[in-house]
Amino acid sequence: MNKFRGTGVALITPFKNGKVDFLALEKIIQHTIAGGVDFIVSLGTTGEDATLNASESIEVLQFTIKINNGRVPLVAGNFGGNNTAALVSKINGFDFTGIDAIMSSSPAYVKPNQEGIYQHYMALAAASPVPIIIYNVPGRTSSNVSAATIVRLANASKKFVAVKDASGSIEQGTKIIKDKPDHLLFLSGDDENALALVGCGSDGVISVIANSHPEEYATMIRSSLNGDYKTAQAINHLLLDVHHYLYVEGNPVGIKAAMEILGFCKCDVRLPLSPMSADNYKGLKKELQLAQAPSPIKVS
Repeated sequence: MNKFRGTGVALITPFKNGKVDFLALEKIIQHTIAGGVDFIVSLGTTGEDATLNASESIEVLQFTIKINNGRVPLVAGNFGGNNTAALVSKINGFDFTGIDAIMSSSPAYVKPNQEGIYQHYMALAAASPVPIIIYNVPGRTSSNVSAATIVRLANASKKFVAVKDASGSIEQGTKIIKDKPDHLLFLSGDDENALALVGCGSDGVISVIANSHPEEYATMIRSSLNGDYKTAQAINHLLLDVHHYLYVEGNPVGIKAAMEILGFCKCDVRLPLSPMSADNYKGLKKELQLAQAPSPIKVS
């Protein structure tokens, strides 16, 4: 499933006056596709699906399918949950027209052991008519999907086409890359270490900063995958100090502030999230200005 190799963007869901801002969403979708991302992910954590009601979630996904119009692969990221039976039921009743894969985070809060995580994902694989991207994000779920479990899942079913690993561990990522079957792609879930993991054999990234800097970030990943580490390192250095501000008050608080500064949408988020503090907003604005400074990097 090489369609998920390279740079995926975890799209934000822009809000205005408490409602989804579809005009801004269209602008962002067009911006990221024109910038050269290889695929898009709708309604992931960055898309604040947890604070959307059922009808809003469907509207956002259908709108994204419409605007994308098949130009790049589209992943539906709203298939996580800690109730396996309810999630299987959702899959069984879902219209997957226009969707190339689903992304499913491991069960949060209940903190299952590795066997429970394995059986949960196997139940999803049995139900899903489309490929599955495993999403390991222990900082949010409080349970790590081990390298051994990810490899075990991939060996058990080719329905698992990729893993987005946001463990933050280069060691775990490298272990997965070393042991995984060929059909499973490894995608970094952390923008800061994505380039390092390509050096270890990664296939790419599902990115937050690609909302604001799709051309630069996609060029960085594409260059590194093609062995041009000089270009990739230059871009990585250019954007490095922006990353801190994208996460200092949580995601998507930071990226939404960045998108407001760059003129794409309001920085509005929904409770329990709150907009970025004034001091961090000022720091982010400064780093974004520095990242736009003249440089020898040629992006294309």
